[in-house]
Amino acid sequence: MHPAPLVALVGNPNAGKSALFNALTGARQKVGNYPGVTVERHAGRMTLNDGRPVELLDLPGTYSLEPSSPDERVTRDVVTGAQAGERLPDAIIVVVDASNLDNHLRFTLQLIALGLPVVIALNMIDMAERDGLKLDADVLARELGVPVVPTVAVRKRGIDELKEALDALVSPGAVALRRSDPTLHADIATLQRRARQIAVAATISETPVRRWTHTFDAVALHPVWGLFLLFAVLFVMFQAVFFAGAGPADMVGGWFDDLAGLVKQEMSDSILRSLITDGVIAGVGAVVKFLPQILIMFFFILVLEASGYMVRAAFLMDRVMASVGLSGRAFIPLLSSFACAVPGIMSTRTIEDEKDRLTTILIAPLMTCSARLPVYTLVIGALIPNVRVLPFVGLQGLVMFGLYVMGVIGAFVVALVLRRTVTKGASSGFMMEMPKYQLPNVRDLAIGLWARAEIFLKRAGTTIAFTTIVLWALLTFPQAPKDSPVSQVNYSVAGRIANTIEPVFRPIGFNRDIVLALIPAMAAREVSVAALGTVYAIDTSGDDSDAKMEATLSKRWTLATALAFLMWFVFAPQCISTIAVTRRETNGWKWPAFMVGYLFALAYIMAGITYWLATLAGL
Repeated sequence: MHPAPLVALVGNPNAGKSALFNALTGARQKVGNYPGVTVERHAGRMTLNDGRPVELLDLPGTYSLEPSSPDERVTRDVVTGAQAGERLPDAIIVVVDASNLDNHLRFTLQLIALGLPVVIALNMIDMAERDGLKLDADVLARELGVPVVPTVAVRKRGIDELKEALDALVSPGAVALRRSDPTLHADIATLQRRARQIAVAATISETPVRRWTHTFDAVALHPVWGLFLLFAVLFVMFQAVFFAGAGPADMVGGWFDDLAGLVKQEMSDSILRSLITDGVIAGVGAVVKFLPQILIMFFFILVLEASGYMVRAAFLMDRVMASVGLSGRAFIPLLSSFACAVPGIMSTRTIEDEKDRLTTILIAPLMTCSARLPVYTLVIGALIPNVRVLPFVGLQGLVMFGLYVMGVIGAFVVALVLRRTVTKGASSGFMMEMPKYQLPNVRDLAIGLWARAEIFLKRAGTTIAFTTIVLWALLTFPQAPKDSPVSQVNYSVAGRIANTIEPVFRPIGFNRDIVLALIPAMAAREVSVAALGTVYAIDTSGDDSDAKMEATLSKRWTLATALAFLMWFVFAPQCISTIAVTRRETNGWKWPAFMVGYLFALAYIMAGITYWLATLAGL
């Protein structure tokens, strides 16, 4: 007696595969694990229209036959006959989302190329028609060379027609012709082009919005023009940080200056007044004044995410990342690290391959997090001339953009070295759904900006405030005698520590003030700005004490020193929080120590090279 035909139900995630499985099998289902794999297995029995039984196997959703997880590996092995304890399916039902046809056809083309009998369930056809998309199933069937049945699984529409098509494929007289198809071995770009051609041929009509989406995607996802567009968007973002943020930042800084002046007016000269003005107000105010510019940057990021463009940037960068041995799945964690490396490192848990995940963790600190923005903005505003390079292109914004690009390039170079040495292994690409373009919701943007402002202000009121108070105490005690030729900073505990360490950093152009800023910056990057504010508040007197920190920097630092300082923060060792989360994610101190060590060495070398070249150039 011949066993019942085995039919595999396959498709991309979110194609409605589970709903179709339930509609075909009803309550005749069982759940277990695949042999030798802890992946959940859904199997059921369905009955064809003529009463013949069929075993239906619901395979895990996947985007291609190149697996990047145990679930996807099971799907690949079952449809190719490589899964231990599983027989090769007699036919495949491919579930395709009608509203996202060209993306789902990539995987469909690979499955058809296997040579097994295939029927396409063109699912959620009602949703596609609601969105103004009308498809011709007959044209789609002709282009693919397999039967295509429109279905609405949740309403059990098209189920009888699907059974009829399946009946013809698994009947005793049916002959499955195995054929060799080059599409099976095509790369993602070739599959995508062919899928798009088929989708266009099968489209009867679509709304202008969908046509505009495809037109824009032709540019946004282009390997050359897409990169130009991405860099242009980032360039505009950093120009806006200076042009739109400079005024509000000066206004916030003025509030803190007025507050310090009020305290000095109401309080007599004392240690307590110095603590309030030189410690808390000067330190915290030096950081908080950059909140408007940080919010401008986050506004751009939120808009890009909500509009649907960010995922396309991830798809575009996947090809670039693969060239240096990074997994495409690393893009989202690295993208998150632009806000903060801590959530970026935690999100690497989605990366299946341990070597890929470790590489991503080790380079995540090189993504320029928001904590660096106050440092960049302060130094660039003080030492880089506010001049136009081109119409609407300022030199300050250009330097800021260059620092972010330098961080990305540094991360890619480090990844290339790591993947060929300590984390050696093969890289793997990934597939993703392209969301629809849409206008961002104003309320969602406001909530997102408020949340980030709240996080920043809490950090300023806790970590930064505590660190600056400690630094103020170290800078204030012991107090220099009134007739001492030694400045208060040099006489203090902090000054003596900094003067001891300073010779180590002197070759790369760093002075005592910078050393004083680098030590507390291990708590949080932006503390370095607060530290400088506290140092200069204590180290100045008279009218100079009320001068803006930018003016103080421009007097005390050379341009070569400023450029070296900026380069240091592109590569500098991360804050304590990042080191702690790296230790937790890698289950030990080996990799955090390695990360801090290579980042420190890289920061020192790059800052030194920058300083020496700038000095030779007369800067």
